[in-house]
Parts: sequence; C-alpha cells; structure tokens
Amino acid sequence: MNDKKNYGFTTTILHNDRQKGIEHGSLHKPIHTSVAFGYGDARQLASVFQGKEPGFRYGRQGNPTISALEDKVTKMEQGVGSICFATGMGAIGAVFQALLRAGDHMVSSSFLFGNTNSLWQTAAGQGVDVSFVDATDVANVEAALTPATRLVFVETIANPRTQVADLKRIGELCKARGILYVVDNTMTTPYLFRPKDVGAGLVVNALTKSIGGHGNALGGSLTDTGVYDWNQYPHIYENYKKAAPAQWGLAQIRAKGLRDFGASLAPEAAHHIAVGAETLALRMERTSSNALALARMLEADERVAAVYYPGLASHPQHGISGELFRSYGSLLSFELKDGIDCFDFLNRLKLAIPASNLGDTRTLIIPVAHTIFYEMGPARRASMGIAESLIRVSVGIEDEADLLDDFRTALAGC
Repeated sequence: MNDKKNYGFTTTILHNDRQKGIEHGSLHKPIHTSVAFGYGDARQLASVFQGKEPGFRYGRQGNPTISALEDKVTKMEQGVGSICFATGMGAIGAVFQALLRAGDHMVSSSFLFGNTNSLWQTAAGQGVDVSFVDATDVANVEAALTPATRLVFVETIANPRTQVADLKRIGELCKARGILYVVDNTMTTPYLFRPKDVGAGLVVNALTKSIGGHGNALGGSLTDTGVYDWNQYPHIYENYKKAAPAQWGLAQIRAKGLRDFGASLAPEAAHHIAVGAETLALRMERTSSNALALARMLEADERVAAVYYPGLASHPQHGISGELFRSYGSLLSFELKDGIDCFDFLNRLKLAIPASNLGDTRTLIIPVAHTIFYEMGPARRASMGIAESLIRVSVGIEDEADLLDDFRTALAGC
C-alpha cells in the first residue's frame, strides 16, 4: 500500500497498521503486554527518556499496540498526533490537569455529558473559573470571554438533548482571540465530522463509543489537529519546549495528563478498539440511517410529546447540522406525553436494551433524569433542557424494519 496516495476513510484506517510494518506479517498490530522496555545500550535508554529519540519508556505512557491506535486516530482526525487514555473522561480530564491552573477561565457549552459537567464543577472547586453558556449561538461564547480565558470546550452534538454548537463561528472567534478550541467529537466521530475543519486545536473522542463500536473496550483520545499555535499558550513548561512548537501541547499532556495521573489505556483494549475502528464508516452509515427513520416514526406518533434529533426539520440546528455533518449520527432522545409511564414503556421493548453506553452495535435506551443525570438534580437538569421524562436512544445496526416495529409495538401499549 502506497502511503502517499490519497485513499478514502475506510481504506486508510483498514490498512494503516501495515504502513509501519507489523511483526511476523500479522494483519493487525499484535497485543504487547510488557510493562517495561529494555535497551541494549544504556545511553539509548537515557536518550529516549530525555525525548532525544523515539522509543517506549514504561507501559503507563504507551506501548506499541497503543501507539498504533494513536496513529490510527490521528489519521482519522487528520491531526499531527494523538494520545490515548483509559476512557473518554480520562482524555477530558487530561485537558484540565495538563493545561489549566487556578485563576484560569474557561468557557464550556452548558449542554454536556453529565460526567463532563461534573468534571468542570470539580475544576471550578479547584480555582478554575468556568462559564457555562448556550453554545448554539457564538454570541453567548463571546460574551463570556475574559482576559484569563484559556480554552473553549464544546460537544458537536450534545448528549442527550442533541443541541448542536455553533461550531464554525466559535472556531473563528477562538482563532481571532488566540484561544484554544477543544471539541468533543464523540457523537459525530471523525467519519461524520472533523473538528479541524472549524478550527479546533484539540479533539476529544471517547473511543468506547462509536469508534470501538462494540461495547467491549473502554478508551479515549486527544488529537492535536495542528491548527492551534502553542506559542500563544501561557502555561507550557520549559521542559516541553525542546521540540517544535507544534509538539508542545501533546508533550505536556502526555507527561502531566497521562504519565502523572495514570489514566492509561490497556493494550488489550487498544487492540479491540483498533479492530472495531475498521468498520466505523459502515456502522455510522447504518446507525445514522436507522436513527433518522426512528426519529421520524416517533415524531409522527401521537403518544410522543417531543423528539430531539438533528436530522429532523423541526430541530433548531437542523440547517447547520446539514452543512457541517456527513449525516446526523446515532443519538436521539424523546419525551412521552404526560401520563405515560416511561418505565412501563421501556419494559415493553424487546430489542432495545436498557443500558447506559452509546455507539454500540445494539440499540440502547435509558431514562436520563432517573439515571445518568440524576446526580445533578432537577434545577441543573432543567437548565440543560432535560425533562424528567426524557428518554435517550443510542441507535444500533439492527434491521430498520425490526427496530421500528419494536418501538411501534411498545408505544401501542401506552
């Protein structure tokens, strides 16, 4: 395979490991379980630790299996480098741990995954000023900026209410102000959208979700797109300025966010995710198609009060979603009309499984306010537009007719 040729998304990911050669002619990068890496020359060991030449130091900071996955994710996002973590939250936490200090300010979308919201609350308790804003309008982000603003954080499609941030215009604002723009691409994946195209400097992917795709491995990643000039960032330690500025951010995150806090991806999980990633495009095409069909069916049902899915013309950000994304993804949510017990409805489903993951091959469904957003309380849920009756659906790859029939039959019993 000629790595100079401009291959398509799936071809590139499918054959990426072979670009650097694989031991014994294996088609997949083997699972390397060793924690330590020995060198025949002690000077070379020191040189690797000092960052003067490439090599592996200790399993907490990476190994050949994880490195191969990092390269695969970098290719997906068309970045300059990636770092993998034990979970998606480990990746987001590394942004906080490696790049923010007490007295800093950040702006975050108020429409967030519950655990990310909790993390930013923790950051606020440790001296980082956090402004939560409605990021569907860039004006709200701009109004929140201060001289101490270090970064802006948004999700592409918010979990669970599917609000879509004003991604392009926020990117333009961050570029004009020299602010690091961090985009969580989990709900869209690099196949449906590349945040680099709207000026994101760092991209988060929860590899557990659609990229791994089979619900059998936890993982997360941060990708540096090469868009942000790290010369502008005030908190880069001198130790990490030995390489070109394009490498400063990743060097500091790998040391302060991965090495020091130890949210390390296991090699077995890296292997599962790498293999799962090969079919990402195929799965996203199917799940997006299924989700649109299900959203349309639910919207037309008299027992459903509201449906939230960017692919529907009724969605407030339908237009911008069509401009930005290849398709609308696998996440939707809906509310049943007053008087209908959501638990009774969920229990009538035969194919859709009550579970909390996203991006699985199977359709997963969960009552949001009673589970994953329960801890934040009713006031905070209300501020995020999360009704007490909201049900989230992660649509899988089942046959469309079977999936629609499952929901139709469950609704008929309401």
